[in-house]
Amino acid sequence: MEFTNQIKCISLALILMLGAWSSEATSRTLQDVTMYGRYEQWMARHGRVFSSIDEKESRFKIFKENLAYIESSNNDASKTFRLGVNQFAHLTNEEFTSLSNGFKGHESSTKTSSFRYENVTVPATMDWRSKGAVTPIKNQGQCGCCWAFSAVAAMEGITQLTMGKLISLSEQELVDCDKSGEDQGCEGGLMDDAFEFINQNHGLSTEANYPYTGVDGKCNARKEASHAASITGHEDVPANSESALLKAVASQPISVAIDASGSDFQFYSSGVFTGTCGTSLDHGVTAVGYGVSDDGTKYWLVKNSWGAQWGEEGYIRMQRDVDAAEGLCGIAMAASYPTA
Repeated sequence: MEFTNQIKCISLALILMLGAWSSEATSRTLQDVTMYGRYEQWMARHGRVFSSIDEKESRFKIFKENLAYIESSNNDASKTFRLGVNQFAHLTNEEFTSLSNGFKGHESSTKTSSFRYENVTVPATMDWRSKGAVTPIKNQGQCGCCWAFSAVAAMEGITQLTMGKLISLSEQELVDCDKSGEDQGCEGGLMDDAFEFINQNHGLSTEANYPYTGVDGKCNARKEASHAASITGHEDVPANSESALLKAVASQPISVAIDASGSDFQFYSSGVFTGTCGTSLDHGVTAVGYGVSDDGTKYWLVKNSWGAQWGEEGYIRMQRDVDAAEGLCGIAMAASYPTA
């Protein structure tokens, strides 16, 4: 009788253990099914189709890892910004950086000694969008020509300020035709060199006349010759001075270079960005304003070129007046602007 009871006890323990294992396996399966559902929804939303089942599965693994990072960051109540599952959710950070940036990482050798905005009085806030000097958000795609988008946005701003009309200008002309010095189309370039090209070429064509294709192309001389706007040159903002950058941005949209290589930047969604970044400049963007958030955090308003689905409808607010001369992500290290 005692032996029979022992057998019953062992059998019951085995049943309970198997039940627990089964429950855990089912839970994991359901969790994966739910996650895969989110993955499928993300694919549909962004029109993402993979060439094979293997690629789809490998991208799913990256998607899960990125989602875990995003949710972990958003669970930190001390952070002033939030991350989101955007069009880059299937990319590793290394892939994202190589595809989406393109600043050559150092300043132009052409320097100017003057800074025309040294003595300007700055208003408390500035938003060049509200003054009609900023075109809608554009998307460089998988071409590393951020330098062209940054330079063009700054030129669009000064053109509106001097001519009184906002004209969307051509990044593709720079990609195809500006092949001297550091500027090498989708392989990267510098905003200062772009300004030099525009000035020497006596102007730049419109977006409508020379539309963006997102790949390196042959320079179309006929379209290049059709100038819609011109500049007289460019100047550099004194380096490593957020106060000098503030005077410049108060006066016109400014080309700036930043370190946009981190995962926090990759998945930025909203709020004032205070995330992890260094000062290895790899991305050209445009500072189009500044302000103070509801909680008192000072910020730069920055126009990006990754489409309107990234960040705050294509923009990012980056913390201003940080305890570092070069500014957050190096924003004050290599700023410049076209003159007209």
